[in-house]
Amino acid sequence: MTNTTSASRTSVDLDELIASARELSLAARWPRALALLDSTAVTESADRARLALAAAEVALESDWFAGTDLTPARVGAAAQLLPEDDWDLGFARLRHTYFGLLRIDGTVCFGPDGKDPEALAAVRREVYALRDRSPDVVRGGWASMYLGLITDNHFGEGDAAAAHYTAALEAGESGADPLLAREALRHLGGHAHATGDQDRALERWRRATELGAGAGNLPGTLSQQLLLAMLARDTGDEPGARALATEVARWAGAIGADRLNAQATAFLAGIDPMGSPKEDESVG
Repeated sequence: MTNTTSASRTSVDLDELIASARELSLAARWPRALALLDSTAVTESADRARLALAAAEVALESDWFAGTDLTPARVGAAAQLLPEDDWDLGFARLRHTYFGLLRIDGTVCFGPDGKDPEALAAVRREVYALRDRSPDVVRGGWASMYLGLITDNHFGEGDAAAAHYTAALEAGESGADPLLAREALRHLGGHAHATGDQDRALERWRRATELGAGAGNLPGTLSQQLLLAMLARDTGDEPGARALATEVARWAGAIGADRLNAQATAFLAGIDPMGSPKEDESVG
């Protein structure tokens, strides 16, 4: 493949280019990641499909953290190039559906109230199907992660969700995927916090923060820091909580993570950032 500019034509390994775009996305450089993928010229249809799928995955992250609306067009473009039963395409669609169902009139809402029960049942059937036909341990783990999120945040079935998060954690650790392990620990920590086990919550959230930072996940690491600020407030360290949340808000605003910035700002105004013991950040 080639990456073309007006000045030069340079050969770049496609695997490395897609990996670089994904790392840019983790660093909250979503427009740059998409520009890199879009500027790459390839001749093989399979390579075009890989680029389109990577762009859809970047769009999902941008939509969640920055509040953009890029995913429908990007998933549609990938669908033109991939088989309908492609696992990764199906998972991208599932993530977008999950995010969409989580909001009612622009507000994040947990539990089934106010949501279409048929739509909820359909998304849960789809995530079970993805888990059952996952091509490897890590992708199976991601399906388990979203099965937990759907069970937790759309159906309000916390105990069942925790078992799915545990399966996701095991897959992330055995498959050496720190982002999956981080996501699972984040939500397992939320369950520990909900039951009053602050020590266990702190242990899990610290580890999740470390894993996210090590993988270069900037907005995800900031979101973890906000949960640590919440624990500081819970244990009476209000100055420490405010200092940490102030920096989260500052950083989130600087990188364009508008939703996280709003959450941190609300925390400083005295609002619980969890909104529920099962607050979700995503993925990815």
